[in-house]
Amino acid sequence: MSQTEPALYGGWQSERSGFMGNLSGLGFTLVVAALVFAMLPFYTGSWSSAFFGVPMALLLLLLAYGRVLGLSAVEWIVLAVRHQIAVASNRNLFFSGVFAPRTADGSQPMDLPGRLARLHLLEAPDGLGGQLGIMHNPVENTYTAICQVSFPGLALVDTEKQNARVKGWAAFLRGLCKEDGVLTRISVHQRSLPDDGAALRSWTERHTSPDAPPAAVQALDELMAGAGPAATTRETYLSVTLSAARARLMIKGAGGGQIGAAAVLVREINALTSPLSSAGLQVTEWLSPRGVAQVIRTAFDPEAQLALSARRTAADDPSWQGTPKGVAPELAGPAATESNWGLYRHDGAWTVSYQVRGFPQSEVYATFLQPLLRPRSNARRSLTLVYEPIGPAKARQELAREKTKRDAARKLRAKTGRAESEDERREAMTARAQDVARASGHGVLRFTAVVAVTVTDLEELETACAELQADASSAGLEVRRIWGAQDDGFTIAALPLGLGLPDRRVGI
Repeated sequence: MSQTEPALYGGWQSERSGFMGNLSGLGFTLVVAALVFAMLPFYTGSWSSAFFGVPMALLLLLLAYGRVLGLSAVEWIVLAVRHQIAVASNRNLFFSGVFAPRTADGSQPMDLPGRLARLHLLEAPDGLGGQLGIMHNPVENTYTAICQVSFPGLALVDTEKQNARVKGWAAFLRGLCKEDGVLTRISVHQRSLPDDGAALRSWTERHTSPDAPPAAVQALDELMAGAGPAATTRETYLSVTLSAARARLMIKGAGGGQIGAAAVLVREINALTSPLSSAGLQVTEWLSPRGVAQVIRTAFDPEAQLALSARRTAADDPSWQGTPKGVAPELAGPAATESNWGLYRHDGAWTVSYQVRGFPQSEVYATFLQPLLRPRSNARRSLTLVYEPIGPAKARQELAREKTKRDAARKLRAKTGRAESEDERREAMTARAQDVARASGHGVLRFTAVVAVTVTDLEELETACAELQADASSAGLEVRRIWGAQDDGFTIAALPLGLGLPDRRVGI
């Protein structure tokens, strides 16, 4: 391919796994029960039982194979029942503030709702004289560090540089796909939000000459007052997650426990600086505990973004004597949240999260995700890309298992006389191409994307959701609202805390 032609990308392959074929364990149980009811008249010798057995068999098959907004009917029912139980027991509500727990010494730890409650914010030296905020997940036994990154972008650069930057990012991800790698997850989080113009005003004040004409200064102030709040800025964060189970020997050698895990994580992130630079990413800063707390706080309370951004800009001035930038960790969480069936309410905002269920079938350019973060005046958007690298040996096993399942399904369709669809033929070709690429030295990653739209006016929510779905469609993406689990969707889509994928997706 010529360096003057933009590269095309594709070949995403859906992960399919189930208890039997594409059926989950519950779905397989329903199919077996349906067969039992269907055979009931033959075993009993009473054809009157067919009036009961046949309808029951059809009902069970409908529950197993019927689809409701992308989920099987039985999965939908289980999800709805679970949500109603949570509502009846008030487990969908969270209250902090004056209700937050306190320790024996009277201090208040970080108080977060839902699955975030398990996380602990640790503090560790970054090796450069500063402090690093590390999120510890004791359930998964992982440690996550977060950095804010900047990048020159792809849309306005020439094709050669664009291809080079994408290849650099691919090389960075491929370097993580190594046997017994200790970094188990990489998450890229980007949010688009209104810019209050604080940084612009601060820069202007420092660079305005005392001898400037008053009329020019007044005109500049009026211009910034009108244009600054109307602008949109983007924040990009990279989360690096260390698996304590994989790094147990290294952690033991570094002192053991949380101190040893933090030391190993600091070593790993320092080693990532050069590969990230090769991909065109510049690490602005590794977030301190107060920096991590601010990212969490501004996600739950968008109205706090402007004030905290102004304070952050003011704190960059060496003569600043006020409160340091960031937020105290005990104030990171929301005052209250409510998880509803199709949306998540947190403080003074409402969020709807979507999972990207299908990536483009055709080849696309590297900038195909840009519509998802298109600036909107009525809403803020957040997008999280989650990468989980797989080692060569496990990748070989996983791809071989997937290939065996697809071949068995194709042979079964051939025996039953069912013609193979073009989609199935294309999936088989993609799976083979992926295995060939792996054998040639490429890495294999599990990958997903979750996007969220947040508004501070409930009346604008459905309009913002419709705009997001239209932008996703223009990008060739198939998105699905995370019904019944909006709180979990928010933790991944709106927060760069390195929360990732389940072990395997079971069911169809």
